[in-house]
Amino acid sequence: MANKEASVAELTEKFRSSNAVLLTEYRGLTVAQLKKLRTSISEHATFAVVKNTLTKIAANAAGITSFDAELVGPSAIAFVHGDTVAVAKALRDFAKANPLLVVKSGYFDGNPLTSAEVNKLADLESREVLLAMLAGAFKASLFGAAYLFNAPLSKAVRTIDALREKQESAN
Repeated sequence: MANKEASVAELTEKFRSSNAVLLTEYRGLTVAQLKKLRTSISEHATFAVVKNTLTKIAANAAGITSFDAELVGPSAIAFVHGDTVAVAKALRDFAKANPLLVVKSGYFDGNPLTSAEVNKLADLESREVLLAMLAGAFKASLFGAAYLFNAPLSKAVRTIDALREKQESAN
């Protein structure tokens, strides 16, 4: 009994400390395949095979009730501590190569996610790419502002040059 209580406490802490949680079913995957999956997401998440009853208790203790109906069959959870998009992509890509892995649902930023929403999350660019795109947009805005500030000066210089040339040709 104490072992189960410790497991629930540990799972509850994982739910509370994770950026996101992605629930999967792994029926039929081999140990080698699960190891490969764990390795592919290890930078951003931990992937744990869980007992449904204990997981339901732990999730509810952490304030997550969206998994209650989904916790059937052999379940495993990706507890995300890094880039959620990268983990969603890795799970989607692994599921394409190994159709026995099914992403059932998720929980991200205080909201439950359906399987389709997890796939949409996987379609996003990574955080680094989005930041680079934002930096590029800022840089373009700065160049545009610099051009706008320089344009009147350039026009004034061209006007003065034209007047000077006209005056020189008149003399």
